[in-house]
Amino acid sequence: MRIPLDYYRILGLPLAASDEQLRQAYSDRIVQLPRREYSQAAISSRKQLIEEAYVVLSDPKQRSTYDHLYLAHAYDPDNLAAAAVALENSPESTKRGSNTQSLGIEITQDELVGALLILQELGEYELVLKLGRPYLVNKNGATSPRKGNNLADEEIHESAEHPDVVLTVALACLELGREQWQQGHYENAAISLETGQELLVREGLFASVQAEIQADLYKLRPYRILELLALPQEKTAERSQGLELLQNLLEDRGGIDGTNNDDSGLNIDDFLRFIQQLRNHLTVAEQHKLFEAQSKRPSAVATYLAVYALIARGFAQRQPALIRQARQMLMRLGKRQDVHLEQSLCALLLGQTEEATRVLELSQEYEALAFIREKSQDSPDLLPGLCLYAEQWLQHEVFPHFRDLANQQAFLKDYFANQQVQAYLEALPTDAETTNEWAVINPQNFPQPQTNNLPFPKNSTRTPKQFNHNRTPDLDLPDTPEYSNFSPPMWNSSGNVKSEVPAAERTSRGTKEHLNGSVKSATPAHNQKRRRRKPAPSPIRERLPDNRPHSRRPRRRRTFANTIEGKTRLVWRVFISLVSILVFWVLATTTFGWLKNLFFPTRPAPVSQLFVQINQPPISIPDPNSQPQGLDGSLTDAAAEEVIRTWLSTKAEALGPNHEIDNLEQILTGSALSQWRAIAQQARSDNRYRKYEHSVKVESVEKIDLFADRAAVVATVKEATQLYENGQFKNSSNENLRVRYDLIRQRGKWRIQSASVVNQIIR
Repeated sequence: MRIPLDYYRILGLPLAASDEQLRQAYSDRIVQLPRREYSQAAISSRKQLIEEAYVVLSDPKQRSTYDHLYLAHAYDPDNLAAAAVALENSPESTKRGSNTQSLGIEITQDELVGALLILQELGEYELVLKLGRPYLVNKNGATSPRKGNNLADEEIHESAEHPDVVLTVALACLELGREQWQQGHYENAAISLETGQELLVREGLFASVQAEIQADLYKLRPYRILELLALPQEKTAERSQGLELLQNLLEDRGGIDGTNNDDSGLNIDDFLRFIQQLRNHLTVAEQHKLFEAQSKRPSAVATYLAVYALIARGFAQRQPALIRQARQMLMRLGKRQDVHLEQSLCALLLGQTEEATRVLELSQEYEALAFIREKSQDSPDLLPGLCLYAEQWLQHEVFPHFRDLANQQAFLKDYFANQQVQAYLEALPTDAETTNEWAVINPQNFPQPQTNNLPFPKNSTRTPKQFNHNRTPDLDLPDTPEYSNFSPPMWNSSGNVKSEVPAAERTSRGTKEHLNGSVKSATPAHNQKRRRRKPAPSPIRERLPDNRPHSRRPRRRRTFANTIEGKTRLVWRVFISLVSILVFWVLATTTFGWLKNLFFPTRPAPVSQLFVQINQPPISIPDPNSQPQGLDGSLTDAAAEEVIRTWLSTKAEALGPNHEIDNLEQILTGSALSQWRAIAQQARSDNRYRKYEHSVKVESVEKIDLFADRAAVVATVKEATQLYENGQFKNSSNENLRVRYDLIRQRGKWRIQSASVVNQIIR
């Protein structure tokens, strides 16, 4: 059998590789071993091919012949006459691995496993499948009656090396599937993985590899679902397969907000984001069927998603019965979260305007209420604003999550003008009977999903010109088979930008924010600053002159707090209450203080007397020998001159014959002390000393900051020096310097902190 391999590829080397590179590559390939599932015969077969390649390429003569054939095949495949002549004159070992028609090596049946192993290590997975498939078929090439592309469909030929070949082909399917996974071809990846798994299951071999492939198939399942459901609606078979996979996934998890382990690697929050992204690929009928079935587990998340599907389908297909069913499901959800806004919208779509207004006033959706009130300023009730909000809510928050309704317009006028809708609304009970529907609705308890944050956040990714709604970001899912941290496959038809998931802003919203991914705010961006404008007729009123649903009861009277007189009285009552509280507090504190002084008088503080002794002065008398200071404690010229003279005499003692280094601490501090101490110690160790004669004249004294404990002194110093080394006179010098001294006062005594020569005076 001929395998399309050359010796350079076996060793992983280029054509121009040096001898040292050849030896290193051979050593690395021999040390590198395949998976532990392979038999010793397979490992030996692989090693034999590597050694054969090394023997040919390590011999200069054989390598020259092989290179000539290699280049002839690569650059002149049509003229191989010269290569054939060179092949006849080559050694026998070179003839085995060479052919004038194709560049490859001839192998025996026993060496097939080793060759397939090397090809797999080189990443040639498709070539491994191509070469391994004929071997796995029986000698006559007969196949089972089921024709297909899967290796498992064909009869397997038993032999000694058969398990190793099966393992190699299965691993090639596994690696090929992972490669296709990384490229985003999820269904092709699943086919490759299933092919390898079916082969191993049929043979009953290598259970550990079967489990590894199955784990990848479980993690790949959410990607397959998204890819299949994102296909055009005409591909019904593929989309039906995606829905079936979704049903199996939900069964394994125990529902949308279930906590069972489905081996997909998604926690509860990730799975809810996956469901939210999945909604964009499902039609309204598919979502209705799916979420209504899941809501019976029971599941609060599925119930809320079913409500949206019922409202969208009922409005789009003019079926008010579905909207009424959605309102009944909202009544069950209302036990645990605020869904009054959605209930109000359902009542509006059912023509029960009085009920819609009543329920709306119970809602805590403050931004939506602000928008509705602003649009209803010129009306005695909130109906105009609620109608406008309903249209915008359906258009920008409900319809975009259904692939068949994303481009549909929502007009209440057309909805109420429909004859089927009008007939159904006329047969509905009155508003009074509607409020009693709680009695006929069976309560249903929903388990609380254990989520750390809201899975569908309020991140705005799209803001219409007249309506501000937040679109839901796509799911952040993995795209590489690395088992834990994946990045998402994005099939976002609306071009939404991905956004991170924030922490929960209001836990009382619960599943409501989980499912629709946005706050139910209809406040336009340009209306955040409230201002009155000239009254204008409502566009909804102009569109609905005849078909707007009418209440069967007279409108309620406006409450006391809504009238101007009532508001004015309320303000006066609050003001008078605050004043009364203030007066009461002043009287109470004054009375308490008077009673405290009456019953618990405070004793006068004792008067301290001066302590003066006859034998000691009241103030300290300065020492006549102390340094004179100014009235404010600053350094005078005389005191500065005395400090400098003290320093020069101390310097002469420290560097003199006796090296009295300890005296430096009496006049120096900081860096100057450490510097001159080191100089004196070095002079003592070198057996050197100096004799000085000094004269000093202070030129100026100035403070260097706002405090009186620091000063800068500029003085002219005449210094005559005689240097002695080992007791013998060496040289002498005579300098006239202008020196700046930085002084600091520590514990009442001035010390030199640093000194620097300004210039040398030459005369």
